Amino acid sequence: MTDQANKESVRIQQEVTSGMKSKLTLYSDLIVGKRGFGALIKYELIMLFCSRTPGALGLFLRSKLYPCLFRTCGRNVNFGSNVVLRNPNKIDLGDNVIIDDNCLLDAKGRRNNGITIESGVFVGRNSILSCKNGDIILRKDANIGFNCEVFSGSRVEVGEGVLMAAYGYLIGGDHDADNADVSVTQQGSTSHGILVEDGSWLGAGALVRDGVTVGAHAIVGAGAVVTHNVPEYAIAAGVPARILRDRREPRSSTE
Repeated sequence: MTDQANKESVRIQQEVTSGMKSKLTLYSDLIVGKRGFGALIKYELIMLFCSRTPGALGLFLRSKLYPCLFRTCGRNVNFGSNVVLRNPNKIDLGDNVIIDDNCLLDAKGRRNNGITIESGVFVGRNSILSCKNGDIILRKDANIGFNCEVFSGSRVEVGEGVLMAAYGYLIGGDHDADNADVSVTQQGSTSHGILVEDGSWLGAGALVRDGVTVGAHAIVGAGAVVTHNVPEYAIAAGVPARILRDRREPRSSTE
């Protein structure tokens, strides 16, 4: 990726404060995802009348009108109240997806594909999917718990049937801080991506750093900080996380 792409968050901050774009243009670029009066009005009216409407009426209205904003949207998709959408034209949803209350789906970026959520995925209350010129892919039947964050500066993929417990964090990017005399915001950033393979379980509060692969059917303990790859079927825990054993091996008498 180029330095310009790697400094996505800094670029946004500079555009907002520079005054070189009108507020309407900035809003269209960062929130709506398309320029033009028609796209703006469509987005505003749907969000105004659906986003915070309570009860069964709100669920019904969002199920019928929200799909109009996405690039693609499958059948029987349910949205909780106050779901925030940014650049929804770069989001694909499969069938039977559930997006719970107060979630943020943010697919912004200049050259990225955006967010792909496959069929049967659940995204829990208050969770955030945030792209900064990166892509996020949630494979079939993945379950993202409450208050989780998935951030991508390049590509973060969560495999089929993965369970990510509450307060988990996938950090698909990092800042450069080699020059102690210059603000971190001026030094760019890097992103190697994250892959959590099929059938894995990330415990509550687990944090996975950029560049890490968690192998298929692995378990990461609650509160662990994963800085290196976790092999398939491994159980890892601790800060930093270390491999405790292979799930396929019998427990020892001391465990």
